[in-house]
Amino acid sequence: MSRKALVILAHPKLAESQINAAWRSRLEDAHGPVTIRNIYELYPDWNIDVAAEQVLLERHERIFLQFPLYWYSTPPLLKKWLDDVLAYGWAYGPGGDRLVHKEIGLIVSTGSPEAAYQTDGRVGHTLAELLRPLEQTVRFVGACYLPVFAL
Repeated sequence: MSRKALVILAHPKLAESQINAAWRSRLEDAHGPVTIRNIYELYPDWNIDVAAEQVLLERHERIFLQFPLYWYSTPPLLKKWLDDVLAYGWAYGPGGDRLVHKEIGLIVSTGSPEAAYQTDGRVGHTLAELLRPLEQTVRFVGACYLPVFAL
């Protein structure tokens, strides 16, 4: 099993993004091996190749979900990707142990300053609070939740 990182990149308009496009460029230039899966590019018809995605997840020990925060959640194709790929009997439930002990982290762009994501800030919640459903998903499948990288 490879120790390289897998990045699931989910940005519907990557060409218009300064932050996520720059991150992708930096990841492509990384010293260690990194596999980047731009799911909006791979699946413009939203028909996700679940088997292929699951094989990639199984082959990597460290997995990152990279996305801009959309309405305090993930972009819609990433939500569908999670729903389809993290299947019953594969990621959870009887026999669903393929992600146990893997490391999963979030790379998130917010479009707002850090001060906005405080209980007394404009949003009224911390980024950690808003990302709690993803943290719980990672824990539910038996993976280790890495600290969030956000800008």
